[in-house]
Amino acid sequence: MRIIDLSHEIGAGFAAYPGLPAPVIDDYLGWEDSHRTYCPGTEFRIGRITMVGNTGTYLDTPAHRYRDGFDLGALPLEAVVERPGLLVRTGARAICAEAFDGLPVRGRAVLVDTGWCRHWRTARYGDAGHPHLTAGAAALLAERGAGLVGIDSVNIDDTSPRSAGRRPAHSALLAAGIPIVEHLCGLDELHDGPFTFTAVPVKVSGLATFPVRAYARQRPI
Repeated sequence: MRIIDLSHEIGAGFAAYPGLPAPVIDDYLGWEDSHRTYCPGTEFRIGRITMVGNTGTYLDTPAHRYRDGFDLGALPLEAVVERPGLLVRTGARAICAEAFDGLPVRGRAVLVDTGWCRHWRTARYGDAGHPHLTAGAAALLAERGAGLVGIDSVNIDDTSPRSAGRRPAHSALLAAGIPIVEHLCGLDELHDGPFTFTAVPVKVSGLATFPVRAYARQRPI
């Protein structure tokens, strides 16, 4: 089986979502400082990262949108581990229900490949014209029981001024208990055959979003 990495690298100063702070990565305990604690020839390093949950390639739980939704601590592993995948390729900016109609979405990790990840870490990435799901598309995926929905764009919703702050895709999917993974990459490396998708965050009670190491497993052609 091939393992295809679908996650962006997180690095110090790597800001992705417009308006959110970039992560700060440094040492809590550096090599030299550890010499005061351990015997000669023994040294350790303990790193530290300060970041918002929406950093890099990350997963949204229902608690991101709803006060009574489940959070990372209550996220079932079966929701995000070895999900049968469904890849949908599109060049549309507003991705409508027709893109998914007739597809076997139930129980699957539905991954939307728009090619937008090529703009990662550029000013274009956060452009308001980024690809997104329409309200109708999200409603169809929720009604037909998608297991997880991911996209390689800056947001699964329209964030342009015309949206007036509405977030129908987040609202419909998270209300149905369907996790969302945003800022995917590498979807172009998947072929049209069967694959599984995994995107596991840490188990933190009280947090609703967190980076994941997302990957697919697929047999080579």
